[in-house]
Amino acid sequence: MLSNNDILKKLRVALSLRNDDIIEILKLVDFEISKGALGDLFRNADHPGYEEAGDQILRNFLNGLIIYKRGKLPEPKTAIKGDPVLPKDKKSKG
Repeated sequence: MLSNNDILKKLRVALSLRNDDIIEILKLVDFEISKGALGDLFRNADHPGYEEAGDQILRNFLNGLIIYKRGKLPEPKTAIKGDPVLPKDKKSKG
């Protein structure tokens, strides 16, 4: 079974990401991590400085990766007060 660290390592290699890129991706979802802390995640499991990546780091990385690759979703349009909101499949008569 792959650990969160293994998944991060494999994504980093597959997408040709540098540590700076990963830090930038995490900032897109307001998650701050230092270069040193990120380096600890990519160490070998038997290294004394190794840190296990929690679900929160992986989740934030994946959410940030979506924004990094696709861009932010536009804000949904809100109806102006008094304007009728009709379903797309129904047309107004008149």
